[in-house]
Amino acid sequence: MSSFFKRASDIVEAKVNNFLSRAENPNDTLDLSYERMLSGLQETRRNLADVVTEQKSLEHQMDAAQLEIQHSDSDARMAVQVNRDDLAKAALLAKQAAAQKLQMLQQAHDHIVEQSQKLIAYQKQLESRIEQFRVQKEVMKSQYNASKAQVRVSESISGVGKNFNDVGDALQRAKDKTDKMQARADAMQSLSDSGAIPDPLDSRTQTERDLDQLRATAGMDDELAKLKASMAPKALGDGADKSTGSPGA
Repeated sequence: MSSFFKRASDIVEAKVNNFLSRAENPNDTLDLSYERMLSGLQETRRNLADVVTEQKSLEHQMDAAQLEIQHSDSDARMAVQVNRDDLAKAALLAKQAAAQKLQMLQQAHDHIVEQSQKLIAYQKQLESRIEQFRVQKEVMKSQYNASKAQVRVSESISGVGKNFNDVGDALQRAKDKTDKMQARADAMQSLSDSGAIPDPLDSRTQTERDLDQLRATAGMDDELAKLKASMAPKALGDGADKSTGSPGA
């Protein structure tokens, strides 16, 4: 039973993949990939901006610590000049604390600068790759559109396309109607010739029409017989004159 469900699942998955493959437009897929790459670039730029902001903040703190060191050193010198060793020691302790603070800030700043440089290099590399992908994307889209147009033209020429299928159906329907109309016309002509369909302008009865037809046929036969008779004696007379005339000569 499990193998049956596994096979059914594979069939469904194959059909879904086939449907998605047919429905997928390569142009849309390429554009979507390009948009995602641009989003990644924007995220990289935001991260770089955050790092640079942190770097600037550390630099401001370092400047403040440097000023604090200078101020404490000045206080210590002033206290020594007035023989206030206690104040001089306090100022020197403050100077030492500020120096330690500056050292920690410098280490953090160096680390941030290193991260910033790496992000800048990564950003430039990503921008280069995105530009390469953009060019390749446009080339592939152009090739796909050209191939798609060629397929449509080929389908139109060969009659495979949807529009030509409709035209073929229309031609077949027109042919069927024409054949039916021709058959009806032939039937009407046959009925008319046989007299089954009377002429509304002919007031004769069927008997009268039949008799008139016989008269016309008989008259034609008589006319043909007269024509033959008029031609036959003339040919015979010419022959007789020639046969009788030769001895007298």
